[in-house]
Amino acid sequence: MQKTALVTGAAGGLGRAVVEKLAGAGWDLVVVSRQASHLSDAFGQRFLQIEADCSSVEGVRQIFRIAKAQEMIPTALAHCVGNIRLSPLHRMSEADLSDGLSANLISAFHTLAGFVGNLRDLRVPGAAVLVSSVAAQIGTPNHEAIAAAKGGLEGLVRGAAATYAAAGIRINAVAPGLMDTPAAAGLIGSQMAREAAGRQYPLPGIGSPDELAELMVWLLSETAARVTGQIWALDGGFSSIRPLVK
Repeated sequence: MQKTALVTGAAGGLGRAVVEKLAGAGWDLVVVSRQASHLSDAFGQRFLQIEADCSSVEGVRQIFRIAKAQEMIPTALAHCVGNIRLSPLHRMSEADLSDGLSANLISAFHTLAGFVGNLRDLRVPGAAVLVSSVAAQIGTPNHEAIAAAKGGLEGLVRGAAATYAAAGIRINAVAPGLMDTPAAAGLIGSQMAREAAGRQYPLPGIGSPDELAELMVWLLSETAARVTGQIWALDGGFSSIRPLVK
């Protein structure tokens, strides 16, 4: 039976890396973005491309309606939707807070609910991997909003992993540090900013989306069949060890 994976936020830096690695591993792909033009720009005519908003229940239902009509049943989910809104708590605007919660937590909740609901209806097992952040695991200045959203996502992963383990559905998350993606361009736009950001990490440097994608694809594979309810840090040691002070 041909394997099908669903990748949301597929046109972003991380999403593209995950798509290419899954395709290279032989998966059929359903790729999702809020803008169809971003998908066609990224992938041409490859894969089943769906324009939908994962932060709404109806948007998620639309994804599975279209996939079903094309006789594609995703048994793997890589949810790569997210954004970065940095500001000290007292200066965070209501709009930025709402956008951050919607992109980083609400979209994960609705997409995961649709995914596991579809698997339960079909009585088939599957695996999902969501994207958290190092900011959910260690206090980082100006990251209050994203830390709150990603902290909620990590709770979602653990709770859902417990609920659906008996159905053979595995749910995990990855928690990266700063990555070299378009979403982070404003933080590492200059060489000076890039070098300063890289010095924060015990293993210096900025993370690569390809590295994170490799871990995500492994978590979706049969090789990780005994792994569920886990948050996998890929952060150069940022969340667990103190860097050497020179």
